[in-house]
Amino acid sequence: MELGLVGLGKMGGNMRERIRRAGHTVIGYDRNPDLADVHSLRELVDSLQAPRVVWVMVPAGAATQSTVDELAELLSIGDIVVDGGNSRWTDDEKHAAELAAKGIGFVDCGVSGGVWGLENGYALMFGGAKDHVSRVQPIFDALKPEGEFGAVHAGKVGAGHFAKMVHNGIEYAMMQAYAEGWELLEKVDSVTDVREVFRSWQEGTVIRSWLLDLAVNALDEDEHLEQLRGFAQDSGEGRWTVEAAIDNAVPLPAITASLFARFASRQDDSPQMKMIAALRNQFGGHAVEKK
Repeated sequence: MELGLVGLGKMGGNMRERIRRAGHTVIGYDRNPDLADVHSLRELVDSLQAPRVVWVMVPAGAATQSTVDELAELLSIGDIVVDGGNSRWTDDEKHAAELAAKGIGFVDCGVSGGVWGLENGYALMFGGAKDHVSRVQPIFDALKPEGEFGAVHAGKVGAGHFAKMVHNGIEYAMMQAYAEGWELLEKVDSVTDVREVFRSWQEGTVIRSWLLDLAVNALDEDEHLEQLRGFAQDSGEGRWTVEAAIDNAVPLPAITASLFARFASRQDDSPQMKMIAALRNQFGGHAVEKK
């Protein structure tokens, strides 16, 4: 199968290699000419035989929108666009409608696997019409991990990115739980080897996971994480998960708390805690610390 791939960064570049290893032809375009096989979207489209499939792996939002807009003018009736970035599911619905007006199909695909995906495969969650999905299936098969699981047709357009969004929300909460447990273990005098406690959990416990394995890797590199600053960004999908929960009246206390914990990490001096300290001083005469 032939595939056009737009965006050859950390994920896209490795995906191109994995798909090629499976025997398919991939023609890649990236704004960085050192990474690209062709040097424009037009050249990419012209290099593919119709009916074409073009997979987009660029940042969500304006970059994806502009790429879809340009492809809408270059592709032909019967071609398909796959958005494999981290787009919001509501954008998928918009893009599908815009492309459908020109006779172009659309599939959204949530992709998980990070820098390990080249060797281990990528977990794939995709949404769209069955006939569009079936056209892309050989590429899904090339990217997914070996074995029965690791890929799912989650539903109609938007379902893939919605499923990936929830996946990332769960990931936020799991990482927060590991982080809180690690900090508590580090705090007490009685536990003298926190790293080995984490390592012992990798076998035979109900909390073993790939995230736990990665935590042990990180502690092997920097046992007390002294080289890192306690600052964590969020990609946006945690926020979207919480917003979707509000829209659907679904309680997500753990995921919501983990998102807010990341916000707190960005404050060197918490404005909220200033008010808490002031109130404790007012009602109880508790001491406050001055700058």
